Amino acid sequence: MKSSSFAVAVLALGASAAAHAQSSVQVYGLLDAGVDYASDAGAGGKSATRVSSGGMNTSRWGLRGSEDIGAGLKAVWNLEGGVLMDTGGMDGALFRRQAYVGLDGKFGRVVLGRSFTSVYDTVIQFDPMGFAPFYSWATSGPATGPSKYGMTTGFDNMVKYSGATGAFKYGATYGFGEQSSGARDSAKIATAVSYSAGGLGLMGTWERVNGNTLAASGRRDENTVIHAGATYEAGSFKMYLVARDYQAESGNRTLRDVEGKTVWAGVAWKGLPNTTITGAVYKIDVSNVAAGADADPTLYVARYRYALSKRTDVYVAAAYAKAKNARLTGLSRDDAGFADTQRGVITGVQHRF
Repeated sequence: MKSSSFAVAVLALGASAAAHAQSSVQVYGLLDAGVDYASDAGAGGKSATRVSSGGMNTSRWGLRGSEDIGAGLKAVWNLEGGVLMDTGGMDGALFRRQAYVGLDGKFGRVVLGRSFTSVYDTVIQFDPMGFAPFYSWATSGPATGPSKYGMTTGFDNMVKYSGATGAFKYGATYGFGEQSSGARDSAKIATAVSYSAGGLGLMGTWERVNGNTLAASGRRDENTVIHAGATYEAGSFKMYLVARDYQAESGNRTLRDVEGKTVWAGVAWKGLPNTTITGAVYKIDVSNVAAGADADPTLYVARYRYALSKRTDVYVAAAYAKAKNARLTGLSRDDAGFADTQRGVITGVQHRF
């Protein structure tokens, strides 16, 4: 069956389910498109101007619902896929963003399937740019270079728990490796805890992603990522400060283990009606690479956002990235740059339904 036909069938099933009083079904989405310019988007200093999908947030649509099954327990589910607003195509598989089912009660929530990790759910609250494709390095650094020194946003084959007690939220996500060679080969785990009260926010996270064991060394690749961060809100200002430590240990002992530290800071100001002005700086410091091979890039970004209504915003953002040692870098975590600097600007509109 074609994917478009399947999507129509899913919508029809959702509408049918909504007719039952004991359950609820919601169709939702976020559509974000803009026109952006990037310098050094091609070899020889060539620039690019294009219509792009997802300026402030990745465009997506989805279905989610719940059913009250008694004793304070609910069945919950979610199907969510990305949308490419510039072409109308799918951004990955149909429900690549989320596809899960689970139970929700006084104990918290447990779901099975595909979803964002506990680390992602926590860290996104501590990024002044909100993981904006244009422009944020909170999920990862620029696409240019051998590594992005970032975290994993979602796990397949996962079990995920989330809960809350007073001002604390916490969660853990485990992705099964599903490998016959060993219980921990290709396995993934993400844990997080956060606190929010009196304008102060604090968080800490830990993530481990395993590769498969190499016959030659009897070892496997292991990536470990740790975050610590804080926010503080006072009046019309909200301030952000986060540090990430990324360590990649290679199963091939002839290769170097690499460490990348990312720090970001920012401030958001809401001193005018319907207006948010945000500024942020992201800095990556790479260790244990060959002399002169560390780009150690920095990203500077500013954004103006104006709410036309509760569901529709317009925005303009500008950014500048700079690397050391004449290494290549770029603004985007998805598209490589072709110089040691890159400048960009995007203006667009976002609507939520």
